[in-house]
Amino acid sequence: MNAKSKHPASKKAGSRSLFYRISAWLHLWLGLVSGIIVVIICITGCIYVFNEEITAWLEPESNIPVQQRALIPPSKILEIAGKEYPGKQVGYAMYREGRAIEANIGGRRGGSTLKLNPYTGEVIKKINRKEGEVSFFRWILNGHRFLWLPFKIGRPIINYSTLVFVITLVSGLVLWWPKKWTKATRKQSFSIKWNGSAKRVNYDLHNVVGFYALLLLFAIAVTGMVYGIEWWSKGLYWATSGGNTLPPYKETMSDSTQLGKHQLGSMGQKVDISWQKVISENPAASGFYVAFPDTAKPKSGISIIAYPSKGQYYNNKRYAFDQHTLERLKGNRLYEQDYAEADFAGKLRRMNYDIHVGSILGLPGKFLAFFASLIGATLPVTGFIIWWGKGRKKKKPAAPVRKAAVSTL
Repeated sequence: MNAKSKHPASKKAGSRSLFYRISAWLHLWLGLVSGIIVVIICITGCIYVFNEEITAWLEPESNIPVQQRALIPPSKILEIAGKEYPGKQVGYAMYREGRAIEANIGGRRGGSTLKLNPYTGEVIKKINRKEGEVSFFRWILNGHRFLWLPFKIGRPIINYSTLVFVITLVSGLVLWWPKKWTKATRKQSFSIKWNGSAKRVNYDLHNVVGFYALLLLFAIAVTGMVYGIEWWSKGLYWATSGGNTLPPYKETMSDSTQLGKHQLGSMGQKVDISWQKVISENPAASGFYVAFPDTAKPKSGISIIAYPSKGQYYNNKRYAFDQHTLERLKGNRLYEQDYAEADFAGKLRRMNYDIHVGSILGLPGKFLAFFASLIGATLPVTGFIIWWGKGRKKKKPAAPVRKAAVSTL
């Protein structure tokens, strides 16, 4: 046996080489398999990040200056919607600071939208959609969540492609890491050689820019999987809570046995009473979400969410009320308790959406999420070009064999 192979440095180099080769194999083939889907996920994600800002810019008539006046109550929304859409049910209403109220018509998943002045109730805009028709940003979100396929088919494809993307990010970091840190390797690892060949620039765009976006892309990807991969969601909570089980989400329901036993007024008046309780506890909130109970379902409840911070959702306060007794319903401790009272795992779970879209850092965070997603969309493309270029390399032609001179004796 060669004595040199027993040297610790030699063993270390050998194990690193094996780890490097495995990482390279995973990075290449997983990247090729998931590339197109990752591009779609990232492009739709970076578009959706600014959906509220873009909508406000495209619909200036829906921008309502904040006034020191009372907002119209939910019963007024029901009244106006009843005149504009006779016989149709209001699913929910969204109050946003500085914006018109958006009332969803046709049930909680209905298609039409009624936009109202939050102080006067004036109808600003009516958006009528046919069955199955969705808005542009809903269409973008559908692509982001389930690839415009049937939900049960597209959702797993999106989720596990995201998991594959996380693996390629980790393996990419292994490939990026130099064997030895020198002045030359630092320059090559952290800067793009813009005056190099097209292949070199493409390689640097994949290698260098990918490194700068890696942490942000990792955070966006792992928070995205929380919504679609159950074992990941439970495992992440278990890991961050010190071994606790993720509390199951339970839909809060009204007690249908109380139907007709309490004289509390019309449905609009009941929602108003619940609404007043919420706004009295949250007078400085920047927005509210009010979900009206389905009149055809006695177990349906009144759901109201208060948003203390404009453009952020992690510290929202959720309320649910029995539509018959107006008693407050509880059953989801993770989301019902105040954010400040939650433990580390609870706070992290509450922040999941804001981390995913970057709003946890406000508008600058959204820009970071936007550019990181845009870079994420380029990585499969630049990676494919690198792989294709290597496969297309032509072998150097062999040197021609010179024929020996023939004697002409």
